[in-house]
Amino acid sequence: MIVVTGAAGFIGSCLLTDLARSGYTDLVAVDDFSVVSKQKNYNNLSSISFVEREVFADWLAVNGHQVQLVFHLGARTNTAEFDTQLLNKLNLHFSQAVWAQCVAHHIPLIYASSAATYGMGTLGFDDATAPELLQPLNPYGVSKNDFDKWVLAQSVTPPFWAGFKFFNVFGPNEFHKGRMASVVFHAFNQIRQTGHVKLFQSHHPDFPDGGQKRDFVYVKDVLKVLRFAMEQRKVSGIFNLGSGEANTFLDLATSVFEGLNLQPDISFVPTPEDIRDTYQYYTQASLVKLRLSGYNEPFFNFKDAVKDYVKNYLITGSYF
Repeated sequence: MIVVTGAAGFIGSCLLTDLARSGYTDLVAVDDFSVVSKQKNYNNLSSISFVEREVFADWLAVNGHQVQLVFHLGARTNTAEFDTQLLNKLNLHFSQAVWAQCVAHHIPLIYASSAATYGMGTLGFDDATAPELLQPLNPYGVSKNDFDKWVLAQSVTPPFWAGFKFFNVFGPNEFHKGRMASVVFHAFNQIRQTGHVKLFQSHHPDFPDGGQKRDFVYVKDVLKVLRFAMEQRKVSGIFNLGSGEANTFLDLATSVFEGLNLQPDISFVPTPEDIRDTYQYYTQASLVKLRLSGYNEPFFNFKDAVKDYVKNYLITGSYF
């Protein structure tokens, strides 16, 4: 039995589908399944057991002896959320309860951390950096970093555990995310509606307009890494999960236009003042620890990944 929390969401639903396609049949999906906008993410799945998030810790206490591994991907992921009590409940305390049950039942645990823990990246984006030194920019990043710090302080652990700091993940099944969806998703919709894309101007002397860079990682690569961790269980620890490359927003927008077989039409608007002081101009995951753990697969070429997403999912409205 394999459990996936956050199963109705973007990455969780893709992971469940990937596991089902790969022949795993005893799958348990955990989430708040009352959110109507997420239902299409998992409507195509059959032979899946569903457990509501609110009762999951109790369910795991009773059924833990049957569970082979837990993917804990569920979280409050809105980076604009300032309700610290809610973030602590869902991202810290709930994760601690899942950890405790995995320890009690000797269940391997793979959980989602976040690159938001790195803040402005003044110390770089190296997963060997102690979480105590990091300064996240928002309460969401703080909650994720708090759990990482707590995990590393535990003397008793699951038999195998891995936390993955997801960078800018994009791909199918993010239709429900609204303004938290990827820039690829928003650029596609701008082009379909107006034939045009607006990007933020640069307010940094080292970066031209559109030259701001992010580590964008395709969800299909994320799934491969998660499957590797599940199947190999070699090295416990906290790992970056990005592509290891930084690409510009201009390249991103241009790739979306190319996926639509259109000539690029791009303009620049001022970055809103309320986010200007904390705007990240560059992120790039160090993959040294991941590679040393034995993961040697290549990652998608960025432009090819964008075009695959556009042509095979966004244009067709298809889910993973």
